[in-house]
Amino acid sequence: MANRKIIISIRHVTKRFGPVVAVDDANIEIAEGEFFALLGPSGCGKTTLLRMLAGFENQTEGDIIIAGQPMDGIDPNWRPVNMVFQSYAVFPHMSVARNVGYGLRVTGVRTEEIRERVREALALVKMDGYDERMPDQLSGGQRQRVALARALIKRPKVLLLDEPLSALDAKLREAMQLELVRLQQSVGITFVIVTHDQDEALSMANRIAVMDQGKVRQIAPPAELYEFPNCRFVAGFIGKMNLFEGRVVGVAGDRLQLEVRGLDRVTVPHAGPASGDIGIAIRPEKIRMHDPATSIGADVCSVKGRIRDVIYLGMHTRYLVELDGGSDLTVVQQNLDTTSMDVLAQRGREVRLVWQRDHNRPLAAGS
Repeated sequence: MANRKIIISIRHVTKRFGPVVAVDDANIEIAEGEFFALLGPSGCGKTTLLRMLAGFENQTEGDIIIAGQPMDGIDPNWRPVNMVFQSYAVFPHMSVARNVGYGLRVTGVRTEEIRERVREALALVKMDGYDERMPDQLSGGQRQRVALARALIKRPKVLLLDEPLSALDAKLREAMQLELVRLQQSVGITFVIVTHDQDEALSMANRIAVMDQGKVRQIAPPAELYEFPNCRFVAGFIGKMNLFEGRVVGVAGDRLQLEVRGLDRVTVPHAGPASGDIGIAIRPEKIRMHDPATSIGADVCSVKGRIRDVIYLGMHTRYLVELDGGSDLTVVQQNLDTTSMDVLAQRGREVRLVWQRDHNRPLAAGS
């Protein structure tokens, strides 16, 4: 976000519903022109936070500043934002053109200007020629585009999207993810999307805030979030993560020496002081399977086990490997050619699992 103007500042924002803390001391800054995602499981507080940005809920504590203006006491219709709801909220008795132009009509914009801006908005979402269609004549994806056009026609500084793709089937959802990214880049305004789908957030957003139980656990670009999670919740929620339990036995500069069950001693990079129980996490796709007799070098980690389950998923195969100590490890292997599928029929095969030491990620217990 270097040298980019901050358009949204969420400062120590808390929202309580009686004894329930829905959002707990959230601190987020979002840059102008950014595609930002609020990601987390159901009930984590992400939609409540979005509704506070829109003005449909008031924060119990803290400040929300949009485009340099504090939002305390500012009604939703006077905020420089617009919102696309999960249900799209398209008026069933209005044509596409009247749906899209509704917000301009109620604010008294001239008919000629409305007509021109409706045309521009529909072209933007690739709905040219659908002006007179009724909502019941549209597909789910087309209704979503109408909702987007209606939100964009008022030229907000920020577009808020609450699970906008959740009602679509998998193939259409994937296509609309690309469309939303294209649309955001073409209009250049800030998008803030709420989703529980990790793939959706990773594929669309410039940065992601992962939320859990009302707290913001980590804010980072997609690759950093996936490769360098800062806690066990983020590591487990963003994709799949294998974990070995360990404990700190030494600190040397910016590296920790860990005694890890099943791996002996492992050295990992780590900033700041650390002690006690710290686990080692490794992504399934970083692991390679070899014959148990394969010799290994000093720069890798290695464990032996037996293939217990094989799940063929087309582009890749997922293996559940039972280690000699009784725990399980998940391994993902790309099906690059037919020879990579040789082990499919070999449940019970003994294997050696090998990965590079620099792929280990330290995660503190309880984090």
